[in-house]
Amino acid sequence: MADVVLVTGVSRYLGGRFARALTQDPAVSRVIGVDVIPPPHDIGRAEFVRADIRNPMIGKIIAQAEVDTVVHMNVIATPVHAGGRVSQKEINVIGTMQLLAACQKAPSIRRLVVKSSAAVYGSSPRDPAMFTEDMGPKSLPRAGFGKDSVEVEGYVRGFSRRRPDVEISMLRFANIIGPVIRTALTDYFSLPVVPVPFGYDARLQFVHESDAVGALLRATTGPSTGITNIAGDGVITVTQAASMAGRPVLPVPIQAAGLLGGLVKRSGLADFSSDQVQFLAFGRGLDTRRMREEMGFVPAYTTREAFADFASGLGPVVPGSAAVGSAVSGVAGTAAHAIGSVWAAGRND
Repeated sequence: MADVVLVTGVSRYLGGRFARALTQDPAVSRVIGVDVIPPPHDIGRAEFVRADIRNPMIGKIIAQAEVDTVVHMNVIATPVHAGGRVSQKEINVIGTMQLLAACQKAPSIRRLVVKSSAAVYGSSPRDPAMFTEDMGPKSLPRAGFGKDSVEVEGYVRGFSRRRPDVEISMLRFANIIGPVIRTALTDYFSLPVVPVPFGYDARLQFVHESDAVGALLRATTGPSTGITNIAGDGVITVTQAASMAGRPVLPVPIQAAGLLGGLVKRSGLADFSSDQVQFLAFGRGLDTRRMREEMGFVPAYTTREAFADFASGLGPVVPGSAAVGSAVSGVAGTAAHAIGSVWAAGRND
């Protein structure tokens, strides 16, 4: 049973919400939240300590407080929220290495909970209908958050071999969505016009932000289940999601989708990456039997209900956003023209 819990990433929305919920458990005597900046939200009775997990000082905090449970939530999905891709990589990978090194030296540590991502499975046309936790990706993520998540999980497995006495719970979340949390996908479906890879309609799974917190609480105070997929029941497609959000879709040739993503990202409309373009083309499915049968957690929201709760706060596309929609369409046209020119040049060689 968790007694003294250290939570990383408490200044971000989900980390702060989890820390606040954990303080309401009377069995947990102390919650310590760490981050590089003070949290802008309420974290309950959790004690905030300003610290960078990339700094060895994190080891002193764990040792002095005799922490028995560490919940690692400071793996950042979008480079914008980390100050750029270089900073994101340092926080995700170097930060995890330093945190695990500190945990390895601390005899008080009894459990490690890691917020991971289903992005470790990648997205490809050769994927199974549903990934179980024992399956590997058909095509490893080659860049961005997906690649970071694979590396983070590798370091956690190494830590588990060195400290077999520590219980490990690694939660592979489907895309988290809800009325408050902001992610690359919430930005994407908030666009006045949603660009989709032409000829594809990927299957998506979501987990509601409230269920994400609930799963983390269960992993912290309940049984340890190792690697566990976390997702709401059912799937929806990209076009169904866009329809629920009240957004028209703009089909884009998949060869132009990567270029379009880069241009939209630079324009500040949404945070795109190459692995997200793959995901929007091929999707991903998660088998959640272990979550239900071994972890004993049942999400309150299905995938459709989670997305509907997010979409309910969007409202219709207003006339004032027409210029933004035109910008997206213009960017798509530019990307498609560029790809067409490259293809034509290749034929002429």
